[in-house]
Amino acid sequence: MATTTSIRTFLGSRLWAPCSRIQQSILPGQPVGQRLLFSTTSQVTYAKPASKKGSPASVEPKALLGRPSNNLKIGILGVPNIGKSTFFNALTNSSVPAENFPFCTIDPSEARVTVPDDRMNWLTAHYKPQKVTPAFLTVIDIAGLVRGASKGEGLGNAFLSHVRSVDALFHLCRGFEDTGVTHVDGSVDAVRDLETIHDELLLSDMDTLSKVHQEYEKVAQRLGTGKTGNAVEKKKRDDFPTIAKLLAWVEEGKDVRTGDWNNEEIEVINQQYLLTAKPMIYLVNISEQDYLDLAKQPHPVIKRIQDWIDVHHPGDLLIPFSGSFENQLSLFEDAPEEKEMVLEDASKQAGCKITSALPEIIVKGREALNLQQFFTAGPGEVRSWTTRTNTLAPQAAGVIHTDFERGFIMAEVMKMDDLRELGSEAEVKAAGKYYSKGKDYQVEDGDVIFFKFNVTNNKKK
Repeated sequence: MATTTSIRTFLGSRLWAPCSRIQQSILPGQPVGQRLLFSTTSQVTYAKPASKKGSPASVEPKALLGRPSNNLKIGILGVPNIGKSTFFNALTNSSVPAENFPFCTIDPSEARVTVPDDRMNWLTAHYKPQKVTPAFLTVIDIAGLVRGASKGEGLGNAFLSHVRSVDALFHLCRGFEDTGVTHVDGSVDAVRDLETIHDELLLSDMDTLSKVHQEYEKVAQRLGTGKTGNAVEKKKRDDFPTIAKLLAWVEEGKDVRTGDWNNEEIEVINQQYLLTAKPMIYLVNISEQDYLDLAKQPHPVIKRIQDWIDVHHPGDLLIPFSGSFENQLSLFEDAPEEKEMVLEDASKQAGCKITSALPEIIVKGREALNLQQFFTAGPGEVRSWTTRTNTLAPQAAGVIHTDFERGFIMAEVMKMDDLRELGSEAEVKAAGKYYSKGKDYQVEDGDVIFFKFNVTNNKKK
């Protein structure tokens, strides 16, 4: 009989923890199973909103690296023939070619996947709406990079432009041996592949920043500290110290995303579209049998990758999965009973509860993009809306409609935990937990919000 209470999983190189506890911390309400969560990426902490006049001075909110958009994309990156397209197909129920030769994928494929969210399920069951609109994650399947891509090898310049167009990265590593699946370098070595990708991203950023540095330096030398020059030239002069600092940083072999940058520097960084500034989650693709055996013993390739991450990018997240196993599960997406039978058979074989890794990967991908969800709910529609972390209430209202932001009056907010615990909006109000929030309220993940607004159209006389 399968059990979950005795499973212990390997986290990083030092910590062990019960699998059931890890699972509950990832997706509340999801079945507890063999989900392996390794190191966690530290999240940006934000200061409180600016205080009113007369109140103690407050710290400016920490700016975020990346585009200021709610419509962000995450790309699947790696060397050729490691299972990127297979993973993409399983994740998105697509049919992208996945053949045994390098550069099978040339043009990037794009798809949206529904974000699993037990809160959304609860709201749907509670309100029984006519329409349900969940949140989505946009995923891009990027062709494999090879050593020398920054110099044009393997159509590298075109592929690097695809990396530049996304906002975060799933860095996929190959942890399976299969003589029927060739490797572009002739042998399977996950750490070598990791270094290949990181080297190429760094070299590309060095090249980009070197060119910008030369351009800005000439302008800075010509203008000096004087008041001559147009607005564009003055901006380049003022940004030059940050560009010089960035160039020195990447020449030391450091990713831009690992630096402790102030808000002014982040503004300059976000204008350069640097590859190493993008958040990264590491995924290791192992065989189906190795995936089922993870509860019994750590996988040596996963251990090597985690050790490499601990040295070079401590705190970054590593999630193991099996592309072949997930692809098999995806074939039963429209037959949930048969899919459950496959999972039950796998659980019996493993001696513990086995679940898909994909829900965790999707949720963590959203978190890497600093995206969060708030809900609007009623008998007409239950809908999940996407904003970036640190979004104020008027801008969150603007995600629904620009008039909501323009005529914003207030946001009436319920916390999802309160609504679930108390059972209804009326009970939340009776408990004094139905809040009226103004323009300085930072929307939190999972808020259930009703916006009040008023837009007066000025009629022409």
